[in-house]
Amino acid sequence: MISVRSCANLALGDLLPRQPLSEGKVRLAWTTAVGTSLARVTTVSLRSDGTLIVQASNNHWRLETVRLVPVLRDRLASLLGKGVVKLITVTNKGVGSHA
Repeated sequence: MISVRSCANLALGDLLPRQPLSEGKVRLAWTTAVGTSLARVTTVSLRSDGTLIVQASNNHWRLETVRLVPVLRDRLASLLGKGVVKLITVTNKGVGSHA
C-alpha cells in the first residue's frame, strides 16, 4: 500500500519539473521536500545562479536544515529538475553555512 504522502510526492515529482520556475514553485518544492514543520520555520528563495537561500528562524532549525542538506539535494532535484539547485545556503540572523 502506498501512503498518501508518497503518492503526492510521486505526482508532484512528475508534474512540477515541467512547470515554469517561479517563487511559488520553489516554495511548494521546499515544503514537499522538508515537510510542513520545517517549512514553517524556514523561508527560501532561489537566486538566478542556482543558489537556494534558506533562512531559518533560529539556530536550532538552521542546524537541523544543514543536517538534512544531502537528502534535500535529491528531493529538490526530483521536484524542480536536476541542476536547478546548485548550492544550498542556510542562514540564521547573520550565521551562515554553505552546502
